Amino acid sequence: MVVRIATRDLVSLAAGVLFGVGLGISGMTNPAKIRGFLDVTGRWDASLLFVMAGAIAVHLPLRRIVLRRRAPLFEPCFHPPLPTRIDLPLVAGSALFGIGWGLLGYCPGPAVVAAATLRPVVLVFVAAMVAGMAIYWARTRGRAPSAGPS
Repeated sequence: MVVRIATRDLVSLAAGVLFGVGLGISGMTNPAKIRGFLDVTGRWDASLLFVMAGAIAVHLPLRRIVLRRRAPLFEPCFHPPLPTRIDLPLVAGSALFGIGWGLLGYCPGPAVVAAATLRPVVLVFVAAMVAGMAIYWARTRGRAPSAGPS
């Protein structure tokens, strides 16, 4: 059996690996660093501000260049996010995200990278995250969130 790997898939893989390495190098996979950043009234660790500033400094000019194109390299058109109503599911999901991030120090991307450590707490977090996504997908049957003004 011959496996054909599209250029698009290789570019996606490379981008994911680069993102994961960046998360690891920046300390985003270290829960203590995240909790230190979120603890603005205690021993605040502002070092993640440099991570955010670096990301913004790369993103802003490249976004302007990319959006001047008629279409992305591997898609027929751009797919900008739709505006979403501010409703109970959005607020509840945001609250759950913030509570989990503050208590455990993980959000989805860094948790997936940290899963490579095979630490039980990380594996449980990733399993719970995947289960939550599966439940949401099953309840909505994969529909996108409702669009419209808030």
